[in-house]
Amino acid sequence: MRLSTPLALFGAAVLVFVGPPLLTTGSGAETGTQIPGLRFMVPNTPGGGYDITARTAAKNAEDAELTHNIEVFNLPGAGGTVGLSRLVSEHGNGKLAMSMGLGVVGAVRSNDAPKTLADTTPIARLTEEQDVVVVSKDSPYKSVDQLVDAWKANPGKLPVGGGSSPGGPDHLAPMLMAKAAGIAPKDVNYIPFDGGGELLASILGNKVAFGVSGVGEYLDQIKAGELRVLAVTGPERVGELDAPTLKESGYDVDFTNWRGIVAPPGLSDAERDKLVRLVEELHDSPEWQKSLETNGWDDAFLTGAKFGDFLDAQDKRVVSVLKELGL
Repeated sequence: MRLSTPLALFGAAVLVFVGPPLLTTGSGAETGTQIPGLRFMVPNTPGGGYDITARTAAKNAEDAELTHNIEVFNLPGAGGTVGLSRLVSEHGNGKLAMSMGLGVVGAVRSNDAPKTLADTTPIARLTEEQDVVVVSKDSPYKSVDQLVDAWKANPGKLPVGGGSSPGGPDHLAPMLMAKAAGIAPKDVNYIPFDGGGELLASILGNKVAFGVSGVGEYLDQIKAGELRVLAVTGPERVGELDAPTLKESGYDVDFTNWRGIVAPPGLSDAERDKLVRLVEELHDSPEWQKSLETNGWDDAFLTGAKFGDFLDAQDKRVVSVLKELGL
């Protein structure tokens, strides 16, 4: 995650094996990436960024014949920490992985969770992604300046929704946006949802004045005209979207989110290396590269111990920024 403000922050399915592994002469057999019975957990509800990432990765891996019979399941709750607790309890299970990102880092802190990402086996950071500031198609706000003017007039009366717990990306982005606009973050009426899928219904139904979530989660609704995008949070405009950055709109925010994969603790070196090799082959596949483009995701590939160091740094950053925001 990259965030360039005075605060500087870097910014699916119990998978059940239902039969014998398929034999293949494809690349998975040749490179040793086949993991029969691989399960991929999504720690929030369907339709959110973790869910889309996990299901896309699973499909791409199968299409590239890297492995077979991946099943994705959702285990939502407490901003991803319910899933995290389940993952950590599966000590030594080399056939389970979890989709995650900055939201889980923040949820661990905001929920004072007993298990943290330091208890997991880091596998890979996959993507980086901007957030979008969106309203429903019939919202009175046609520009980010109109929204901010109304927000400043009465912050508590304009609820903002996000698909993450306090400390997660969809919480930090509007808080930094508020601070840049001269609104005290403590005055913001932030309503957390367990993923972008849950948040979407509230934006469309005007139950929140605006929402903040990942580009890839809402591209379809934006293209269909169901959502109006007012701004993007990163350093550059997103090619497919007719929307300015917050910075070019006069708000000093430069924020991106990221997503990755972790596995249970206690894996053997061979089990860990096989999971890393699978995502390395996935990363290099044409299928995954096409998915990056389709979903508006930036490639942010980082594996193993380096990803573990990144997770530790992100945890420290979240604590620091929440303190500086007075939250």
